[in-house]
Amino acid sequence: MHPITYDPGTLIYSSPMQVQDLSTLTINSLIQNAAILTIVLAFAGYLVTFFSSRMLARRQDKLRLVDRRLSEFYGPLYVASKAGNIAYRALLKKQGKAQSEPILDSEMKEWTLWMTTIFMPLNDVREKIIIEKAYLIIEEQIPQCLLDFVTHVVGYKAVLSKWAEGDYSERRSSIGWPPEFDAYVERSYTALKADQTRLLQSFTWRLYQRLVHKSHR
Repeated sequence: MHPITYDPGTLIYSSPMQVQDLSTLTINSLIQNAAILTIVLAFAGYLVTFFSSRMLARRQDKLRLVDRRLSEFYGPLYVASKAGNIAYRALLKKQGKAQSEPILDSEMKEWTLWMTTIFMPLNDVREKIIIEKAYLIIEEQIPQCLLDFVTHVVGYKAVLSKWAEGDYSERRSSIGWPPEFDAYVERSYTALKADQTRLLQSFTWRLYQRLVHKSHR
């Protein structure tokens, strides 16, 4: 028979066997809780890793698309447009005019030279980009100013064909220059450059780059 112990704090009489059973239950409960906590923390860590990986993958895909749009579409369009505008202003300054129209008979030789050697080559570059890389356009539908630009260039091709045959009765494309074209190209290029900078400078992207760099060491 076990001696009876008295616990004055609880006014409950307990035997040594009962005290031992309570201690065992407490230890088992702590072990069980620790195991559950470990599983929960492991699962939480998995979720964090999973969603972080997905977020980084999406960010990487978006950056790749922005890079392609800049390098293959809006970047070349922007450079060609800037070069064309600089050349056009230089011609007007040389002629002492505020605008090219009307093209006088005395200006026709120089206008033909600039058109065939500078303006049309730049137009051809931009036309090719728009036609072959239209899938990189930001908008769901092709902006009207891009379509108008292509038709403007097509009109000039007909004019230059006549010039090649010695017919100078037409001096400009019958389809006018789209006034929104340059503004659209510059606005889109600037917005994409801002997106590119933001994606490259984000904390998560820098962290990802560090991890990739360390893994290749």
